[in-house]
Amino acid sequence: MQIEVTGLSHSYKKDTPFEKKVLHNLSLCINEGEFVGLIGPTQSGKTTLAQHFNALFIPQEGSVIVNGRDTADRKADLIKLRYEVGYVFQNSDYQLFAPTVGEDIAFGPNNQNLPVAVVEDRVRQAMSQVGLDFDSIYRRDIFALSGGQKRRVAIAGVLACKPKILILDDVTAGLDPRGREEILGVIRKLHAEEKITIIFISNSMDEIAELAERIIVVDRGKIAFDGQTRTVFEQADRLCAIGLELPEIMTITNHLRKCGYHLPETVLNMEEALQAIASSLQDGQVND
Repeated sequence: MQIEVTGLSHSYKKDTPFEKKVLHNLSLCINEGEFVGLIGPTQSGKTTLAQHFNALFIPQEGSVIVNGRDTADRKADLIKLRYEVGYVFQNSDYQLFAPTVGEDIAFGPNNQNLPVAVVEDRVRQAMSQVGLDFDSIYRRDIFALSGGQKRRVAIAGVLACKPKILILDDVTAGLDPRGREEILGVIRKLHAEEKITIIFISNSMDEIAELAERIIVVDRGKIAFDGQTRTVFEQADRLCAIGLELPEIMTITNHLRKCGYHLPETVLNMEEALQAIASSLQDGQVND
């Protein structure tokens, strides 16, 4: 399932004195099975762009084609499209509304008019996918859950609809380290096992470096970079110039390089860093 964006522009409060253009003639293509990190400074337009992918916004100018269907076509079945392109919001409280966990996760499949047995199977599978125990959590009060559990329930509710594309909008924001690692583990496992396309919006460059295969950088409503993760992070000075931080591990290895260690310029995770440091020490590539 492919997303094709051509000449997309969008303004808030269009045709009023308060009009503000947030997307400027963007074009891109996201292919089936990709894990794409979508990043940019605050108010860069990245979330507005992502919300065009499942027709939460309809193009004002340009086009968004999802699996061959134009989202601006009045005959397009946008409800079906939104099941196929699932969106998980940053604040799970905006997405959870049923009294219990089971009812919330079942909401989407029930609206697809599926048989009761199929709905229950989907709920069980979705809960398993995100690491929630069916027997102990199914009947729990939704608002008695921890922040991390709520995020997992929100993801499960989307997964129960069997999306082909999953958009995750800063879903680890505000979580403690344990909750964050649990959610990242769920996302990593989903992509590895289910092979669905994932579009991961995050302000954490560490998460992006750890998970994404490709990065799209949006700056002031335009695409500043689009490429493989390592290639994009090689543009360190330019990323910093538009207000983005480097992954923490890159900052650390940059400091070690100044201290005399012969290390690659782009180190994306702890495993790479440990291997590079060990290799530098073994080869005696450390300047006094």
